Amino acid sequence: MEQKISNIKRLSNPTAYILSVIGFFALVFLVIGSVYYATVAVEYQWRWFKVPKYFMYKPAVTIYAEADGEIQAIAANKDKFNITVEEDGETTTYTVPQGSFDWAEGDMVSPGDVIAEYQGGWKPGILAIGLWTTLKISFISTILGILLGIVGGVARVSSTPVLKWSAITYVEIIRGSPLLVQIMIFYFVLGTTMNSILMMNGIPKLQPEWYGVMALSVFTGAYVVEIVRAGIEAIHPGQVEAARSSGMTYFQCMFHIILPQALKTILPPLAGQFINLIKDSSLLGMIAIRELTKATREGITTSLQTFELWFLCALLYLSMTFTLSMFVQYLERRTAQK
Repeated sequence: MEQKISNIKRLSNPTAYILSVIGFFALVFLVIGSVYYATVAVEYQWRWFKVPKYFMYKPAVTIYAEADGEIQAIAANKDKFNITVEEDGETTTYTVPQGSFDWAEGDMVSPGDVIAEYQGGWKPGILAIGLWTTLKISFISTILGILLGIVGGVARVSSTPVLKWSAITYVEIIRGSPLLVQIMIFYFVLGTTMNSILMMNGIPKLQPEWYGVMALSVFTGAYVVEIVRAGIEAIHPGQVEAARSSGMTYFQCMFHIILPQALKTILPPLAGQFINLIKDSSLLGMIAIRELTKATREGITTSLQTFELWFLCALLYLSMTFTLSMFVQYLERRTAQK
């Protein structure tokens, strides 16, 4: 009787494995070829050489004369020159690089004349600024979301009505409404009220980034509450009883006995939630926060490099989420060894 071969053994066959690898690369080439064909069909011109300036660039600096005047002096200042101009009885000195001007002492200037023209120092481009904003907001929101989720998760499994019912209400309201609506409420309703109160008391108003952080933290915290609750309930209840019988309070039992063990269970879903948080931060462009997606849209508006910038934006998000995923896998391996 011929022995039956399971699907797992059949897939582990070296020939099948090689064919699967070939199929994967064929699929990748098919996707790339389809994108290339689409760009050829619409006669799109790739301009990748313009992409680096969206990360770092040297701005062109032009200094203009504001009124009729005279070049009083041109003096060397290390590797630069000081140009002293007298305009309407006032003296102004400009420090400019060598070779950026074509003036001599005693020359007359008129309004609009170019005093000097040169390239300034390196500055971060619009995509670099957007990437940094996304990273900063995502990191702060992740920390606050974890703290809020742990506290809410412990309250969620509590037998005290005020704690349990408050946690349930928070989770249901936040998870039952769209994130974009919550962002708008935090910025236009809560933000307007808080900034008015702060300014009335002589305190500077909060920037939009902080209302974005609040919205993302509260939204993420609601999902972390349920993740933490599931991790806590996966621990045998006998451990809670043993800890309580040894004299520990409820919160001491949770934070010293239950949560450290639940960490192994909740790490994978936590990683997925924080990956979603990074992607959800793209909605903050609706409240004038220049995160990565908004920066990409602004770059496309000024340069019309649609394909290049959107592909680059996708790769930057992928690099952030992939890095986080690898870090969480590292933590999983570390916790599994203990």
